[in-house]
Amino acid sequence: MSGAFPQTAPRSPIRSTDAFVLTLWTDDPALARRADAAGIERVGVDLERLGKAERQRGLGTWISPHTVEDAARVGAVLEHAALFARTEPLNEGSPLEVEALLARGVEVLMLPMVMTADDAGAFTDLVAGRAVVVLLVEHVDALRRIEELVAVEGVDEVHVGLNDLALSLGVANRWQALAGDLAREAGAVVRAAGKRFGLGAIGRAGDRTLTIPSDLVYAEYARTGATSALVSRSFFAGAGDLDLRREIERARDELDAWRTRPEADLAAAHAELGLCAARAECF
Repeated sequence: MSGAFPQTAPRSPIRSTDAFVLTLWTDDPALARRADAAGIERVGVDLERLGKAERQRGLGTWISPHTVEDAARVGAVLEHAALFARTEPLNEGSPLEVEALLARGVEVLMLPMVMTADDAGAFTDLVAGRAVVVLLVEHVDALRRIEELVAVEGVDEVHVGLNDLALSLGVANRWQALAGDLAREAGAVVRAAGKRFGLGAIGRAGDRTLTIPSDLVYAEYARTGATSALVSRSFFAGAGDLDLRREIERARDELDAWRTRPEADLAAAHAELGLCAARAECF
């Protein structure tokens, strides 16, 4: 498959793995334009639906209605951000899906529910160097194979997703999945391989309406060495007429501040997060 297409580099090169990268999923060109102006590095669509409703039944998680054509509409308004898409999990339709997204200018492709190096290799063969490849690792068994996954040629980044990870661990909520050391251990492996490590999603800095205080979540990025996050739907909740540029700048300032804190502060924040996760609230 990889020999069928020219292996050209994506138009949006990977930045230093020390630089923090934010990604927003949206099918709304107006919001995409605002996100682009606010400095969000990646903007695009979430196409994952296969098996998700059954897998996450009862969790109240969002199932995206986005389409391949939405990627083209979003991409048309972007001036700085890279066009992004989360694909379906690897399946017999993946070759057509990858080609359709690349034809619409997608520069970053995230593959969800990666379980094995064979999965990762099959996907990178399809992409053939024409986009940045991000593996979304969401199961404890896949985390145990993290060294094999990052060694696959063509894998640029690894992102750990918390909702499905929590399900695979049998814990009550995604914060309990974050409360242990699995993410930190995975991050160390990914970073040692010279690749970007991403983790979960962030809400607004200082948002006191969240189940877990945003500062405790932000601290986990410093603690795990993660330099990539999704912008969560909660980022926009209850914010009225949100000044997106200002809020993104505040988020980056908070993330940067935690990266300068001593290890003892990170350990204390992690312990507090664990206590909050155990009772699914902190206030």
